[in-house]
Amino acid sequence: MKLRIADINVEICHRYPYLERLCRDYRADFEHADLTVNVTDREIAREQKNYPAGSEPTSGYAEAVCAYRRICLELPRFDAFLLHAAVVEHQGCAYAFAAPSGTGKSTHAALWQSVFGAAARILNGDKPILRFIGDRLLAFGTPWCGKEGWNVNDSAPLAAICFLERGAVNRIRPIADGETVGRLFGQLLMPTEQTCRERFLTLLDRTVREIPAYLLTCNTQPQAATVAYEGMKKGESHDSQ
Repeated sequence: MKLRIADINVEICHRYPYLERLCRDYRADFEHADLTVNVTDREIAREQKNYPAGSEPTSGYAEAVCAYRRICLELPRFDAFLLHAAVVEHQGCAYAFAAPSGTGKSTHAALWQSVFGAAARILNGDKPILRFIGDRLLAFGTPWCGKEGWNVNDSAPLAAICFLERGAVNRIRPIADGETVGRLFGQLLMPTEQTCRERFLTLLDRTVREIPAYLLTCNTQPQAATVAYEGMKKGESHDSQ
């Protein structure tokens, strides 16, 4: 199966139809693959064992998880990396909302659509790829996007990374590079191969230096999206009045 993901030609030698359904919007035709992935039965079985007894995923689902992990571990070779985040595009700019699972990334992304309507679209709900192309860091949609299935086979320049925390009051503030690095590491997949790991760290450093980062304390009311947007647009602290 030939796919174009983050403008990278990827060929996956798959066994199960789940991957074909998952990646149908990313099918492509090319002669040369930049990256070839072949998941073994042993990897699939190992992935299934990571789940509690009785809730093991199907072999097809496990194959899809393993295939994306394989892809992401190689991404630094293409000046790219995975970020565990929901990415919303608004007026041509992408905003990444990162937080531990269960914090409310999907809920907050949905608020942007509720508040801004058709002007906002969710490029990816959970596992986008960020890739430096020229002097810009682009956020790309991918088929791996969380249980809601929110993804678009498109990209937009990343304007900011926003870390989410739950709170009663909606408040956003810029954060310094040191805090950004600490929060980012929990939302990344670190390559194990030395060359890729070194390249990954270089990309991470460039991201921290070039992309503004914020901390948003928020509730689930529509005003949270307005506070987030106004703070990132102005590049300053902002809260609900």
